[in-house]
Amino acid sequence: MDEDRKTHWDGVYGTKAETDVSWFEPAADLSLDLIARTGAEPDAAIIDVGGGLSPLADGLAARGHTDITVLDISAEAIGKRLKRQPAGSPIQGIVADITQWRPERAYDVWHDRAVLHFLTSDEDRAAYHRALSEGLATGGQAIIATFAPTGPERCSGLPVRRYSPSDLTAFLGPHFELIEAFEFDHKTPGGAVQRFHVGRLKKTA
Repeated sequence: MDEDRKTHWDGVYGTKAETDVSWFEPAADLSLDLIARTGAEPDAAIIDVGGGLSPLADGLAARGHTDITVLDISAEAIGKRLKRQPAGSPIQGIVADITQWRPERAYDVWHDRAVLHFLTSDEDRAAYHRALSEGLATGGQAIIATFAPTGPERCSGLPVRRYSPSDLTAFLGPHFELIEAFEFDHKTPGGAVQRFHVGRLKKTA
C-alpha cells in the first residue's frame, strides 16, 4: 500500500466531518440510477471503489441489494462505515489501495466515483486497469466518474487527471464497450461547482 496515499486519505477522513469533504452528497441518486440501468439483480455482486462514507452502499441496501462491498484505502473511512451500520447489514468493507489490490472474486457491477482521476501516473493507471479487469466479471458493467476536461485540475490538495469519453474508452481498451457517457455538475458543500464525466461500460471479454 502506498503509505503516503494512505496517510493522506486517513487524514482527510480522520479530521473532517463527512459533510465537509468536497465530494459529499446527501444521497447518491445519480449513481443509484446508473446501477439500476445495468439491470443488476438484488443478489448481484456490486463493489463501490473508493466509496468511503458515501451513501451509495446504504442506498443500495435500502433498495434490497444483498451483496455490496465498499473498498477504500482509508481504514478511518471503512472503520466509521462499519461502526455505523446496523446489525445484519449486507455491506462489507475492504481496506485496500486499488493499485495494489488483487480481487478474490469477480463483481457484476464496478462503481467508481472519483478514484481513477487521482491516479495520474502510468504505473498507477495500469494497476487500476488490472484490478478492474480482474475484478469485473465478463458481461459485467463498470460505472466510472472522473473530472471532465473542464473540471478541476486538483482536488483535496492533489493533482488529478481529467477524462473525456474518448479518453476513458482509450484507457480501458477494446474489451470494454461504452454504453453511455455524459457530463454533470457536482456542487460541493462550499458552493463550488465541479464538472464531472461519467461512463457506463460493459466488459466484453
